[in-house]
Amino acid sequence: MMRAMNPDRITLYGIPNCDSVKKARVWMQDHQVDHDFHDFKKQGVPEAALDLWLDQVGWETLVNRKGTTWRQLDAATQAGVTDRASARRQLLATPSLIKRPVVSRGQQVVVGVNPQAWQAVKQA
Repeated sequence: MMRAMNPDRITLYGIPNCDSVKKARVWMQDHQVDHDFHDFKKQGVPEAALDLWLDQVGWETLVNRKGTTWRQLDAATQAGVTDRASARRQLLATPSLIKRPVVSRGQQVVVGVNPQAWQAVKQA
C-alpha cells in the first residue's frame, strides 16, 4: 500500500538489502533521525515522488548506470534512456535502476550516500 508523502517528515527510499541503503539507515539511527522507510520492492515507486526527484536532481543523477540492474538491461533499452520522459518510464518499470538511497523531505532531495547532505535535510 502506498502512503502519501508527508512533506514534514524525512523519507528514505530504497531497497532493504542495498548496501548504500543500509549505510543510510544506520546513519539515520545513529543520529536519531525520525524517518519513514519506503521499500521500492514492496511499495513501488510513488510517481509524485519520482517527478519531484527528477525535477530536483535530474534524470542523469537518478539513473544508476553503474549498477548491476543497468548492466543487465539490453543495449536497446539502455540506448532508449535519453531524456527525462524515457528515464521516468524506465525507472517506474525497473525501480532497481534508481540510484540509492533517495532521502527526501519536502522539496529537498538527496541521492546517494551523502551524510553531510542528510544532516542538512535533518536540520531543515
